[in-house]
Amino acid sequence: MGEMEFERKSLVKAVDGALQEVEQSAVEIRVTTPGGRFHVRWDEGGSATALGQLPFFAELLEVSGLFARWRDGCPMTYTSPNAPEVVDVLGTWLLSILDGQRRYAHVTGLRGDEVAPQILGMKKIISDESLRRALAHLAPNQAKRCSDAERAARTAQLARSTAWMDTALSESTREALRTPWILDADTSVKLLYGHQAGAEIGYNPTKPGRPSHTLHTYWIGNLRLVLDVEVQGGKAHAAKHSLPRLRRLLERLTPEERPVLVRGDIGFGNERVMAEMEEIGQHYLFKLKQTPGVKRLIERLWRQGDWQGVGQGCEAVEGELRLAGWSGARRVVVLRQPVKSSLVAQTSRKSRQPELQFLDPPETTKVWEYAVLVTNAEYSLEAMGQLYRDRADCENGFDELKNQWGWGGYTTQDLERCNLSARAVALIYNWWSWYVRLAHPKARLEAITSRPLLLAGVARLTQHAGKSRLLLTLSHAAGDQIKAMIASIRRGLDHVRATAPQLPKAARWPALLRYIVDKIIAAKPKMPRHTALASPALAAAIG
Repeated sequence: MGEMEFERKSLVKAVDGALQEVEQSAVEIRVTTPGGRFHVRWDEGGSATALGQLPFFAELLEVSGLFARWRDGCPMTYTSPNAPEVVDVLGTWLLSILDGQRRYAHVTGLRGDEVAPQILGMKKIISDESLRRALAHLAPNQAKRCSDAERAARTAQLARSTAWMDTALSESTREALRTPWILDADTSVKLLYGHQAGAEIGYNPTKPGRPSHTLHTYWIGNLRLVLDVEVQGGKAHAAKHSLPRLRRLLERLTPEERPVLVRGDIGFGNERVMAEMEEIGQHYLFKLKQTPGVKRLIERLWRQGDWQGVGQGCEAVEGELRLAGWSGARRVVVLRQPVKSSLVAQTSRKSRQPELQFLDPPETTKVWEYAVLVTNAEYSLEAMGQLYRDRADCENGFDELKNQWGWGGYTTQDLERCNLSARAVALIYNWWSWYVRLAHPKARLEAITSRPLLLAGVARLTQHAGKSRLLLTLSHAAGDQIKAMIASIRRGLDHVRATAPQLPKAARWPALLRYIVDKIIAAKPKMPRHTALASPALAAAIG
């Protein structure tokens, strides 16, 4: 009897405690703020998302079938009945990247969102550990101690995952290759703070001595889309490490899809890269190092005085150069620009404070900044000047992807998952870039601007009579502009639905991209004179 009475008392106490917790949650909390007193109450039964405008982006993914094809082509096969579904893994990955997160641990901040998973057809947002394990299944590392059969299985799985991402990235950019375009090849440093594979001390201008990875990236110039990216060790920053991937990308394209020009910085201006580009018949424009032979050429051309204005205060002259080790003479363009006055140099010594030296050249002396370019293209000097200036735009893309997306994060100890995550960020970045250009074809908006405009907002889900309704509240000051941009997106999707209702989703995506490209071209200003002097193809690629 005593034992039964003890069990009943324990049960009563547990029920009473639960009821008290419910009552406390329903009680309003009085909070005193500088704006006055507010009554706060937890909304335990509400369903809301901070990604309020996600349904509009999800509609683009549904009309085009992008997310469905990415999900269906994923080479992930779980055998455990407790394992998460593929759509939950990829949906969690997409939401984390789209939200601008940089670490897997940040996924926890999305797990209380019950609306966003329903929008993407998911059952739930998985944990960060489940996401790491899923990516380890997709991109297994090459363990040193494993059997030959296991090593072969891991290699085969990695090849399937690589082909899967190749297909998705190619689909996100293929239609942009139908019009003349320029390929920018460049590298960037990804800083590391742990014990990762490939973490080596190499070229690192911001934090010398810090281990890093190197991101080898291949851009579609001006549109600022990522054609492909590859993560390598910190010491693999030279152009010779980019060349194999670059050549495979070019050879994979049809002659109609090839870029009109491949651009690169000083690292690409060497015999090996130029010879391989010439071997496959690809035009290029690279910057040369200031070697003694290059400086002698500059002195010779400087004395000739055949400088020609190429816009924005720059002057150019061309000649031929054959350095030691080159297989032949090549066309060289020297660009110069006067340096502004009021220059100052800072010198620092261990025993003294930093000293300033004011550089005030006499009026009869001109100070120039110059660059030497090598090319096998026949474009005019004016076009070359503009092409060199446009080359800096890919640096803006690096800045956006590393600081506003997750390119500098999603780091694991193995290099395979780092590579897969970098390519996934590039894929979602491409999707979002097309979406933003559909909303705003006049100019490209970076994520720091486009996310508050086209993604942020509070959406509350209500369900009644079999209908799901989202009540969207915007907190952005440019509410009218946002509604106009969403209307532009809806017009584009309705256009594709109306003009191609019989087409499958795989064919709708090219139709939608052609619509976006037409809108971008229509919104472009007239081409300046230097592009008209170059060629019709280059005029379409610039600007």
